[in-house]
Amino acid sequence: MLLRPLRGWAARALRSAGPGSPGIPAIPASGPGLRGTQRLAWPRGNSGLSSLLPEPVLKWRNVRGHNPLGLMYSDASRWGLTLQTYVQLTMLEQHTRPQTSPVRLMERSIHSARYIFVENLYRSGKMPEVDYVVLSEWFDWIVRNIDVSVDLIVYLRTTPETCHQRLKMRCRDEEKAIPLEYLGAIHHLYEEWLVKGSLFPMTAPVLVLEADHHMEKMLELFEQNRDRILTPEYRKHGP
Repeated sequence: MLLRPLRGWAARALRSAGPGSPGIPAIPASGPGLRGTQRLAWPRGNSGLSSLLPEPVLKWRNVRGHNPLGLMYSDASRWGLTLQTYVQLTMLEQHTRPQTSPVRLMERSIHSARYIFVENLYRSGKMPEVDYVVLSEWFDWIVRNIDVSVDLIVYLRTTPETCHQRLKMRCRDEEKAIPLEYLGAIHHLYEEWLVKGSLFPMTAPVLVLEADHHMEKMLELFEQNRDRILTPEYRKHGP
């Protein structure tokens, strides 16, 4: 819900800066679309105004006629590994796409897939340890051998209650039965990772924006943090 307006804001900000603005890296956005909000992450590199890579949910809902996303929500213990294996593959595809614009926004990332959604399946007892270990081995190999690094994470921080309302507004069939407790668990993991820094290594500097606000207020917050988001020098030194 917030990613497309952010993309439009980024394009306007870059136009106002003019063509002589060098070195603006790619901006992928990472966030749990399953919660109806986004967290944004920025990988390194330059290449043209902004491009948007939304979470590849259409792929997750249709793999040669199968719907692993729907299957996972109907029986997470049986289908969690199936979905998260495919999520990891499709997010790797997103990270390694050629960069065609100076600013790239990517909804969610391979990091949030592993550190939040796989972790939640395991902690909640819905993923056996052997499945968790196999997925972790794949993830660790990818991180060691393929550049999936990011420059900045913008954490659009929302309460589970706000996420629940936004899920209802989005009205995906697979998400109709998601309970508030699930969103609370996901929120807790994001807080551990991006705010407390106690869950997993930080993959990039983190900018936290409170995102329970209406769209006009969010656009104001983006503008107030323009330099942090779009200026390479600010990203290099972290929060």
